[in-house]
Amino acid sequence: MRTLKYAILGLIRRGPVTGYDIAREFRSQALSNFWHAKHSQIYPELKKLLEEGLITCEAVLQRGKKKKFYSLTPAGEEDFLQWVQLDEPPEPTPKDVFRLRIYYADAMEASRCRQLLESQREKHRERLQALEGMNQKFACHPAVGTPEHGDYLVLQGAILREKAYLDWLELCLREMAFTTSS
Repeated sequence: MRTLKYAILGLIRRGPVTGYDIAREFRSQALSNFWHAKHSQIYPELKKLLEEGLITCEAVLQRGKKKKFYSLTPAGEEDFLQWVQLDEPPEPTPKDVFRLRIYYADAMEASRCRQLLESQREKHRERLQALEGMNQKFACHPAVGTPEHGDYLVLQGAILREKAYLDWLELCLREMAFTTSS
């Protein structure tokens, strides 16, 4: 399954957008918390979506430059709505290079391992702080059925993920303190 296809169809479904707009969305903190794509992936996928008749493209002259705006076709809307309602098994656990390093913690000095854990703790605290800052824009829960509601739900998941990661790092640091003092 081409999941990128559906990520792009979903963005286009929110309103006509350019390829640049789509790439910017993938770099935004809202979407990058759980999905990413590069320019080199986006533009070939847009071409496929056009060929499949799932989107249309309209060239518009803006400030002396031609911009291509993509919109969903009825077939694209139907395909997206079928996909978005699928109930699939969970994806495999995502790769985490830092956890892999900790898996092999026996290959490093305890002091270096502690430094790495403390460094990661600081980075994840900063990420959590940024996510909580993003959460400030939601003074109240967005209405169900709006794009903002989906943004809100995903943001809450990202905040919980960072809190859980920080809890794990704290556990590791406590273990390091316990192990080195024994």
